[in-house]
Amino acid sequence: MVKYRILMVCLGNICRSPLAHGILQNKLPQKQYFIDSAGTSGYHNGEKPDPRSIEVALKYGIDISNQKSRKFNVTDFDYFDKIYVMDKSNLSNVLALARNSEDKAKVELILDSINSENQEVPDPYFVGNEGFNHVFKLLNNACEIIKSNLENIT
Repeated sequence: MVKYRILMVCLGNICRSPLAHGILQNKLPQKQYFIDSAGTSGYHNGEKPDPRSIEVALKYGIDISNQKSRKFNVTDFDYFDKIYVMDKSNLSNVLALARNSEDKAKVELILDSINSENQEVPDPYFVGNEGFNHVFKLLNNACEIIKSNLENIT
């Protein structure tokens, strides 16, 4: 039985949030945790993750090729217990849809789990393969901390 639901959010839901989705899903038992991802824009609705995200995930034994991009919706606040966003623009866009303080309390920059400096996960879309490797490492570190924190609260 699923006891905790987590949503990963970036702009297009093809680079960063699919990686975060796949990484955390790989670290947690799927019977107890439901992980999903979305984008603040609908530019890529229904598309698979960027091939470079798929490639870097496979390099670490994680298959994200079956994910499909979707747009973040206000009803996601009702379904998910925690919403991790990749950067301050995503944070602003998601919080703009929040209906109340409970919705707002669910949203956090994903790298805040590593430190309190409000770091952002850079968008690797225009950077190239090395950018995707860097993003994977950042997200893997954050997801390891998230996993540890979840094991202590659930």
